[in-house]
Amino acid sequence: MSVKDFIGIGLGPFNLGLAALTAPIPDLNGVFLERKPNVDWHPGMLIEGTTMQVPFMADLATLADPTSEYSFLNYLKENGRLYPFYIRESFFQLRTEFQDYLQWAARKLDNLEFERDVVEVTWEDGVYAVRSEGPGGERVDYAKRLVLGTGTPPWVPPACRELESDTVCHASAYLEHREKLKSCKSITVVGSGQSAAEIYRDLLGDIDSGGYELNWVTRSPRFFPLEYTKLTLEMTSPEYVDYFHGLPAAKRDELNQAHKGLYKGINAELINDIYDVLYEKKFTMGTVPTRLFTNCTVEKAAGCGSVRLGIRQHEQDRSFDLVTEGLVLATGYSYRVPAFLDEVRDRLRFDATGRLEPRRDYSVDRAGAGEVFVQNAELATHGFTAPDLGMAAHRNSWIIRSMTGREVYPVEQRIGFQEFGAPS
Repeated sequence: MSVKDFIGIGLGPFNLGLAALTAPIPDLNGVFLERKPNVDWHPGMLIEGTTMQVPFMADLATLADPTSEYSFLNYLKENGRLYPFYIRESFFQLRTEFQDYLQWAARKLDNLEFERDVVEVTWEDGVYAVRSEGPGGERVDYAKRLVLGTGTPPWVPPACRELESDTVCHASAYLEHREKLKSCKSITVVGSGQSAAEIYRDLLGDIDSGGYELNWVTRSPRFFPLEYTKLTLEMTSPEYVDYFHGLPAAKRDELNQAHKGLYKGINAELINDIYDVLYEKKFTMGTVPTRLFTNCTVEKAAGCGSVRLGIRQHEQDRSFDLVTEGLVLATGYSYRVPAFLDEVRDRLRFDATGRLEPRRDYSVDRAGAGEVFVQNAELATHGFTAPDLGMAAHRNSWIIRSMTGREVYPVEQRIGFQEFGAPS
């Protein structure tokens, strides 16, 4: 029986970053399994012209190893686009460019296996047995450790889960439904964050030629801009994660609600651009067939063809109906423990609410032996940096240190000017 040092399950940016950072380590033998045929990062939201919300240095490796061959700058150099990117003078790469970068890096790595769908993990003879299905049939791989990078599935509001229509979709599938949506007489976007804003902006651009009514429903009291001031950005730091992790669980949950504007807000330039387009459309069209509803939650939804939404306005505590043919649910994502872990749940740490409970080093095995690590499943324990691409290399540096017993990549302890807790 051949036993790997670790198996990474899932190949989004976080585990792909781990693959890039472990590639130069000769004494760390791992393999990554992904059920899709290729790295495919939010394909439904690769809207033309949209950019990342984090600077290009938040790539797979740079913030752990600036000399890595898997850096975004090396991708540009190898593709003859380094100088055009320099002349462009923007820290924020195109989203389609980031997707291409991820696929470029994946082609350079030789321990990634695609179309391997993990169906079960068991504990056998002191190691993890990972059973997967794919081309060639079923296979079992063995490893001392697991790194779970399975991502966060789309979250659909309970009221909308029974809707069945080809003009109703989650934002994650927006592009494949876009043309069908544009054939509707009315379209409603539900959501509060960047995805909702990008989809609304995309549809707003064609509202005059499309001839549809466009609505945007958000439960937020206003269209919150993403906080991006420099002292606020210091909260995406090792010391803030240390501080947050040390707080009581109830306080962490309270802060995560308060911190939504730090990672679920809308780019301020996009908000202003939407207003400018509305202003221009109003001038050319006279009346723009669009409505924007804040403080509103979808509580009911029914219908086939046309959907009747039952909506409650919080501050007035009043309800109203909105009928729409097309519906886009830009309602985010929510982590779920994968079903393939059912047989080893007794080896994992869970909190009182049933959520995984990672330690500071991102391990979740009850033994405390650094057997199982998570990527972007630690919102409740590590805070809003969990989905942040800018902290991915830092998290992977922690995981690599735990797996090897040495500091392969320097793990920063303090980078900020401010202090988050009371002085000792």
